[in-house]
Amino acid sequence: MSSEKNKQSDIFWFKNYLHPRYWLVLFSLSLLWLVSKLPYAMQMHIGSALGRLLYYIMPWNRTVIETNTDLIFPEWSAEKKRRFVKQNFRSLGKTFFETSLCWWGSDKQLAPLCHIDGLENLHNALDKGKGVILLSAHFTCLEIGGRLLTMHQPYCAIYKSSKNPLYERMLKRSRELHITRAIKREDIRSFLKILKENNAVWYAPDRDFGLSYSVFAPFMGVMAATLTAPARIAKMSGSLVVPFFTQRLDNNKGYKLTILPALENYPVGDEVQDAMRINEVIETQVKKVPEQYLWAHTRFKTRPEGEPPIYPERKRFRKKKRTGS
Repeated sequence: MSSEKNKQSDIFWFKNYLHPRYWLVLFSLSLLWLVSKLPYAMQMHIGSALGRLLYYIMPWNRTVIETNTDLIFPEWSAEKKRRFVKQNFRSLGKTFFETSLCWWGSDKQLAPLCHIDGLENLHNALDKGKGVILLSAHFTCLEIGGRLLTMHQPYCAIYKSSKNPLYERMLKRSRELHITRAIKREDIRSFLKILKENNAVWYAPDRDFGLSYSVFAPFMGVMAATLTAPARIAKMSGSLVVPFFTQRLDNNKGYKLTILPALENYPVGDEVQDAMRINEVIETQVKKVPEQYLWAHTRFKTRPEGEPPIYPERKRFRKKKRTGS
């Protein structure tokens, strides 16, 4: 009886989100579900078109990407930067439909899209018996990369909660259908426990969460607040750090999943050196496909002492756009 009740609860969970404030999200999710039934190539074409639209209707995000582009590629011409920003938006547009594939696509549908290289590196690390930190980063195709990896290796994942309750429910529910467990970023105790059980845990530390748990280290030639958590957790758990990245292939051929050998001599015990090591690993992958990195996030929000903010404040930016000043 209890099992049947849980099953019914799972089927009708969306009834808790029928309030008008969720209608736009429900409508968007419904569209994504419909589009997920289309051929993959058509989904990517629509995603690219959506990205072109987002370039014009998301001015604050466009400014963030433009600012990041100016910082990391100062030698580029204005025209090259403009083309790059548009490329990044097209890549971002595809993300929405890749996410719908993660949520509603079957293994049979997704298997032909997966081209994995280096799976033995993950297996070799797990054979050590101390768990593995799957070091990743915020590329626009990270969600589908994680979904494709589940077809080859079970793992857990660290994630940042969404402020939207409906999207949070969908994200967590979908991930836990495929991965072993989704762990909130703040739940370090569970992170360590799962590593102790010799599991692989996906972790992308390339976000700016201020200096409380970070140090400044260069990323793409710019000083960035870099989390010290990977080194601390690796030291406490004895786990190996294995880099894992996903790259979207040209001509709708799918995705290349790359798993590199475990980092040697890491951590060394120096917070700045360990942070630099992580940034260098991520930076190497970013340089291969810079247009696929999530430049829409404010990676350089926290500035060294004495340096002014580089991103416009969202509220003031919106007010400026409304007034036309």
